[in-house]
Amino acid sequence: MLKSPAVVATAPCTTAVPPPPLRVYMYDLPRRFNVGMLNRRSTSETPVTAADFPPWPKNSGLKRQHSVEYWMMGSLLYGDGDRSGAIRVLDPELADVFFVPFFSSLSFNTHGHHMTDVETKIDRQLQIDLMEFLRQSKYWQRSGGRDHVFPMTHPNAFRFLRDQLNESIQVVVDFSRYPRSVSNLNKDVVSPYVHVVDSFTDDEPQDPFESRTTLLFFRGKTFRKDEGIVRVKLAKILAGYDDVHYERSIATGENIKLSSKGMRSSKFCLHPAGDTPSSCRLFDAIVSHCVPVIVSDQIELPFEDEIDYSQFSVFFSFKEALEPGYMINQLRKFPKQKWTEMWRKLKNISHHYEFQYPPEREDAVYMLWRQIKHKLPAMRRSVHRSWRLKIPDWWKKR
Repeated sequence: MLKSPAVVATAPCTTAVPPPPLRVYMYDLPRRFNVGMLNRRSTSETPVTAADFPPWPKNSGLKRQHSVEYWMMGSLLYGDGDRSGAIRVLDPELADVFFVPFFSSLSFNTHGHHMTDVETKIDRQLQIDLMEFLRQSKYWQRSGGRDHVFPMTHPNAFRFLRDQLNESIQVVVDFSRYPRSVSNLNKDVVSPYVHVVDSFTDDEPQDPFESRTTLLFFRGKTFRKDEGIVRVKLAKILAGYDDVHYERSIATGENIKLSSKGMRSSKFCLHPAGDTPSSCRLFDAIVSHCVPVIVSDQIELPFEDEIDYSQFSVFFSFKEALEPGYMINQLRKFPKQKWTEMWRKLKNISHHYEFQYPPEREDAVYMLWRQIKHKLPAMRRSVHRSWRLKIPDWWKKR
């Protein structure tokens, strides 16, 4: 189906017959663990069904970028394995993996966003209650949680008890906040952020290169922690260029619209590290068909076993980006033909970064379930080893 070389030739989307969907058992949790946080006036504790699955609120602002948990749950409720890549099974004995529909990112954003709120106790209690529930499950006991899937794309999601999930499959956006013993690329899955700008669906100019008059675009917060300090330095280095738009901004509804307009009229969109190595801005650029310029030495990218980001993105190290004039000179002499090829590839692969309900084949959730499916052999080996080892993880002590 996909003809772009940005996707490897052996990807399942090129085969005539789709592979069987991943079989997923989803726990029926009370609504306070998931969709109840979308409507806090509702007191219903009945597990949500496809019939009453609520739409994602339009006025959610930046909470949307961490809503992967919602779209994954929705794909299982919808019940079409061909469209979503996974099918919900009601018999846990038939399951490949177990999905835990706790909206840990939304819980942090709702109950503990400032980390000092009294309501932070609610976030912590939800985590405690959930783990007590899971420890009573024979399926959690059987695998030690190794075949359980937890979406947690906010860096502070599940922050109180995350070390209790160190054997489980975590769906994350990067690994910056936790040690490798808790989260790592071997067992976990890297997800895109959910983009917050609208997708560019009618991007058909006669000359796309010339129609985008800004060379390099950035609009966002410039004061960040950790590696994000690079944003302040870039503001100084990029000042004074007529073809560069580098603006400090906060994410309001109007500012998101202005960012979308700026990305659609720019050849390159700058993605510097923020509080963590990744941010939503990269995926906003992808669905805006603006060639990403990635300045983040420790970034991990989603679906990288299937998608080659070097075919539609440009990478600079911190050192290169902070050398006065270097990055701008490289972008100014970037060949028009090569940029146009990257633009076309962005258009070809951007559907892989769409989160939607109902789900669609090869969209972001479909890709995530396929990534989880790729983890099954290593997960099963780990489960089987745990059953017979007398001295657990002896090899880690060497």
